[in-house]
Amino acid sequence: MYEWQKQIQTIVDEIDNCIKNYNDEALTLRHLSHRLGYSEFHTTRKFKEISGMPFRDYLRHRKLAFALKEVRDSEKSFLNIAFDYGFSSHEAFTRAFKKTYGVTPSVYRKHPSPVVLRTKINPFDRYFLGFGEIGMIKSEDAIKIYFVTIPAHKFLHIKNYESNGYWDFWQKQNRIPGQDIETVCGLLDSIKGKLDDHGGSESNSGSGQIMAYINDPAGRLCDWGFPRTECYGVRLPYDYKGEVPPQMLLADIPEAEYLVFEHGPFNYEQENRSIEENVERAMSSFDFTGTGYCYDTTPGRIIYFYHDPERLWKYIRPVRK
Repeated sequence: MYEWQKQIQTIVDEIDNCIKNYNDEALTLRHLSHRLGYSEFHTTRKFKEISGMPFRDYLRHRKLAFALKEVRDSEKSFLNIAFDYGFSSHEAFTRAFKKTYGVTPSVYRKHPSPVVLRTKINPFDRYFLGFGEIGMIKSEDAIKIYFVTIPAHKFLHIKNYESNGYWDFWQKQNRIPGQDIETVCGLLDSIKGKLDDHGGSESNSGSGQIMAYINDPAGRLCDWGFPRTECYGVRLPYDYKGEVPPQMLLADIPEAEYLVFEHGPFNYEQENRSIEENVERAMSSFDFTGTGYCYDTTPGRIIYFYHDPERLWKYIRPVRK
């Protein structure tokens, strides 16, 4: 199964690359199966087994997700968008768009509200699948530690008072109607203006979506010695006036000072646990002597956690003088 997850991840990555480059000719099951060296039937069966949906459905939804952002962010004609993403006509694109998102492209361009996009699946997400690491490589890269002042902003999120960690968070959220991982990530991916967006159509970690922990007397006692509530959401400009999905909360986060623990890119399959241990150790052993600061565990303060193996692993913890 491990090897097939690697193979399916190859297909998923190739699909997004082809869509972004408007290379529709390479987006055939025959082409992708040939690249893996398996029959179309076998590849289709494994794709559905691992991803939870047929290849054809996934491809159609990913194309529409890319197309929606062009409708939202560009002035390109709907006909050109339709052709770019493999639709035979303006009418075919409009029908598919409305069936999936409930509105026509023209209505959405005038009034872009949150909709559930098909985010990029990650069958190799070892956190979510609960597999842990494959082997262990001790990273020698240094952890950067520095103070920052983060301007006032908003945080659009869902929260769970009982979860303990990313895996457990989504296990519990998936039992709540409308707050499962696909719905929440899809809604957040459709929102324009996210402060941490690095491309928008990448995996969730690259589209502005982050975990956070709010210092909260009603939350679980964490390993850091204070109660916290786990959250998942996106940071937005302080003047954000867009629609808030009914299952989400919008919090005002004032300007404040933070201490950052940051590790660079790493091998996800082999280093994830090692990096986590190294960063946790750096946070617990940090010596504030001479800095004039200490960790701020005042109720309401927020800790941000960025997990993007291709870029970084980063904790941003609030401090006070």
